[in-house]
Amino acid sequence: MATLAQELAARTREGELYERIEGNRIRCYACGHHCPIPSGFAGVCKVRFNRGGKLYVPYGYVQGVQADPIEKKPFFHVLPGAQTLSFGMLGCDLHCAYCQNWVTSQALRDFRSSLDFIPAEPRQLVRLALEQRVRVVISTYNEPLITSEWAVAVFKEARNAGLLTGYVSNGNATPQVLEYLRPWVDLYKVDLKSFDDRRYHELGGRLAPILDSIARIHRMGFWLEVVTLVVPGFNDSPQELQAIARFLAGISLDIPWHVTAFHQDYKMLAAPHTPARTLKRAAEIGRDAGLRFVYAGNLPGELAGLEDTRCPGCGRVLVQRYGFRVGRNRIAADGRCPDCGTVIPGVWHAEIPHASRDAELWVHNRCG
Repeated sequence: MATLAQELAARTREGELYERIEGNRIRCYACGHHCPIPSGFAGVCKVRFNRGGKLYVPYGYVQGVQADPIEKKPFFHVLPGAQTLSFGMLGCDLHCAYCQNWVTSQALRDFRSSLDFIPAEPRQLVRLALEQRVRVVISTYNEPLITSEWAVAVFKEARNAGLLTGYVSNGNATPQVLEYLRPWVDLYKVDLKSFDDRRYHELGGRLAPILDSIARIHRMGFWLEVVTLVVPGFNDSPQELQAIARFLAGISLDIPWHVTAFHQDYKMLAAPHTPARTLKRAAEIGRDAGLRFVYAGNLPGELAGLEDTRCPGCGRVLVQRYGFRVGRNRIAADGRCPDCGTVIPGVWHAEIPHASRDAELWVHNRCG
């Protein structure tokens, strides 16, 4: 019986994000680790590997596919109330102790992780998206950077069908992978997990590549939103939250910053859940830094309007939310506040493509 590693190795093709460095050694540019990989070995992610001097990468399968609200990603400044088709593969370049999708992200690293996947082709996923009448196709669940060749293949088909495309990512990117993605990716959500390099080392990464990537993603014209999962005792000090807010404000005051509540998961089972007062304090810190759009999430009904989009000009509510549900969207067709005319940055309107009647209806559900 084949092992998971063997089964996954059979669903690969030669990658594009690498170069040869000497002999049969190669360097991968999919993520900020820049892994130098000898022949016969895999990179940190465990799913990109060197076979005979060529990099082979995941292709032709999904572990999870699900239609769900765009607010769940979360993107709050993109088509409020729209449905997305979210898909993911296996593996990650980090190993966060509190990962909520660890059964997929830690494949080949944790024996308890998921062992199942579904063969798929890009056209199948896009036909499914059209049948489900979604407006956005998003790579998520595992870290999409390490499966970028597959995502681009899917997104090329999605773009041809008139759909928006997006990444839900840890942001541990490289200039090379962002240049590779830019023609095919519209939206980019980054999880900025901490502003302390020592904490990032605990998660298996470094802070500098994430900060560089956030600035670069914004500069390159992706629509960017940033999320910080606020974990008690890990990254919830006022000083750290202030540093994050000031960093984002230094790039653009219009970057939406989501501060969200932690709940116990995976290996982090001792830290308490994040109380509403901590998120309210974090949101206040963001506003004090000058950020115009600060949201608090994962505690619906406890956050007194911090899920809503307000006009920075007149202060009136433009998009009213409760959890992942949109109650009202008052943003005008031209992306302005209907009351004072202030332009609200975001992606507010897009045509819904016609449904494909011959789509194959297969959905493998994952939460997240």
